[in-house]
Amino acid sequence: MEASRIVVAGASGLIGTALVRSLTADGHEVVRLVRRTPRADDEVQWDPERQTVDALGLSGCDALVNLAGAGIADHRWSDAYKRTIRDSRVLGTATLAEAVAALDRPPRVFLNGSAMGFYGDTGERAVDESAPPGDGFLPSVCVEWEEAAAPAQEAGVRTVFARTGLVIAAKGGAGARLFPLFKAGLGGRMGDGRQYWSYIALHDHVAALRHLLDSESLSGPFNLTAPEPLTNGEITAAMGRVLHRPTLFTVPAPVLKAVLGEMAQEVLGSQRVLPTRLLESGFAFAFPGIEETMRAAQA
Repeated sequence: MEASRIVVAGASGLIGTALVRSLTADGHEVVRLVRRTPRADDEVQWDPERQTVDALGLSGCDALVNLAGAGIADHRWSDAYKRTIRDSRVLGTATLAEAVAALDRPPRVFLNGSAMGFYGDTGERAVDESAPPGDGFLPSVCVEWEEAAAPAQEAGVRTVFARTGLVIAAKGGAGARLFPLFKAGLGGRMGDGRQYWSYIALHDHVAALRHLLDSESLSGPFNLTAPEPLTNGEITAAMGRVLHRPTLFTVPAPVLKAVLGEMAQEVLGSQRVLPTRLLESGFAFAFPGIEETMRAAQA
């Protein structure tokens, strides 16, 4: 993509921060959507809960990237926080989709976040983008999340959904919680360890987003996960090898359920998700394996 004006929602998160850094390094003009009063020329105000956005700030953008959403693991899942998880994604996406659809010159592409939670618990069954949604809270959120982008699609804007897997990074996401435990020798499998975790290196995730932005024809859902999902037990063992630490501890399923409540099903559930469409589009992973992913996270 030639130097472009790209608007990013969720620019302060783990993925958003890395994506903005990558885009600006390549000479793109990045505009950040913020909920507070803008303090710089590269900031535009929006309020996803009230479904408002400064449409003038979107005018002239070539691409819009929406990575905004309340953290899935930031709080125990009370009914109120589940509404926050849902509304932060669905209302935010609807706000932006409706805004770009109303522009005289809409952006070329609307790249919207989604998650592998779309598929629910797949057990040992491998799934790709052709699979239907699963059952439960997160699948229902993901379905509504993607459907909220309909106004942009109907306006002819190329719309892409990035169904994100477990992003491995040392300073954010799940890695920020796991690496310190494993470095202290307190790491171990969760439950029986047989549940599949579909992971991706932060570097590859950003590269995949750039790949989807740069394309002129790719649209619809894309799984952003490494080519070969592994079980929790396999990932635990790999982390122990990379960090040269024992992985003797086990967190029993009843303990996880007592501590995490309903959210425990996401830790103990199995998601064997394949990036079929991403690979078919010609994307090449820099860190396809778990040990190289772990090492890249610490670089």
